Amino acid sequence: MPRLPFAATSRLPGVGTTIFTVMSRLAAECGAINLSQGFPDFSASPELFERVSHHMHAGANQYAPMSGVPSLRQAIVHRSEALYGTRYDAEDEVTVTAGGTQAIFTAVTALVRPGDEVVVVEPVYDSYVPAIELAGGRAVRASLSPPGYQPDWERIGALVSPRTRMILVNSPHNPTGSVFTRSDLDALAALVRGTEIVVLSDEVYEHIVFDGARHESVSRHPELAARSFVVGSFGKTFHVTGWKVGWALAPRELMAEFRKVHQFAVFTVNTPVQLALADYMADPSRWLDLPSFYQRKRDLFRAGLASTRLVPLPCSGTYFQLVSYARVSDEPDRVLAERLTREIGVASIPVSAFHADGRQDRVLRFCFAKSDETLSRACERLARL
Repeated sequence: MPRLPFAATSRLPGVGTTIFTVMSRLAAECGAINLSQGFPDFSASPELFERVSHHMHAGANQYAPMSGVPSLRQAIVHRSEALYGTRYDAEDEVTVTAGGTQAIFTAVTALVRPGDEVVVVEPVYDSYVPAIELAGGRAVRASLSPPGYQPDWERIGALVSPRTRMILVNSPHNPTGSVFTRSDLDALAALVRGTEIVVLSDEVYEHIVFDGARHESVSRHPELAARSFVVGSFGKTFHVTGWKVGWALAPRELMAEFRKVHQFAVFTVNTPVQLALADYMADPSRWLDLPSFYQRKRDLFRAGLASTRLVPLPCSGTYFQLVSYARVSDEPDRVLAERLTREIGVASIPVSAFHADGRQDRVLRFCFAKSDETLSRACERLARL
């Protein structure tokens, strides 16, 4: 392959290969147990696969409508109304997307203009800031602190300026496992009241909330729902992250702008999977049982960590567990994460990767969306530390 005869000017000069790719590759090279990247090592229901096959063989293999097949959009509307009490219009206020990341990127691209500011909270998921910067905006960061990682709304409010176009929130929060309360939604509503600020709420872990708590969706709060994009994920809910299917909900005026970008980014999402998901959603237990399913895995993993020198931090949602390694080492978290992968055989994610300045709290993130056997073997290895 010949070399490029000119310099390629990067629009994301500070971005390299994501930490998730780096750690998963290292885990594969070392034969380590991969608790780094957030995907299950168990399968989805055979019934879901059967429905995909059914629709493929029935001939549903051409383009779906740009906004998503009607039956799936209607199923999303019914689910959201049943859970949160807000009814969206299936025709104008729901769009099926190629995963949650695409939905977030599309919402940012549709609304953020050069010179606009977007408030995000750190630790921040790695796709948010590049989307903002590619749109010509600037990310303004509010930090969450261990062990609880709860939002400080006074500090967040101090970052709002006349240039603020959007506030991007995430609950349940990746990587920390913290979740919003009703008072958090009220504080957010007070912050944006009387402004033209749009809220973008990443809720892909909405069905993974523990200890009897309920998920406080922005959709549940009428004042916020009226100015918000709400993003969900079938991959996280039904254990099929590789299918990359999600959705966005928003008032019709916002959704009209969203679809202007969506139609030229991906246009639509594969048809048989959409139809299969619509069929599969007929049984609400398939998402209502998720909190107990993942809470048992969380508790199993935390019990296993008791035999190690790692200290689990609070985990109220998601399928991620943060641990403090302060009793183990004073190494930078990435150095320790790589050493654990090579020497102990368990891969994790250093939480400094979620901070622009590489902030060191000596915390690692482990994914417990794994089989019981995988979690038990991982804890046995971590006990060697």
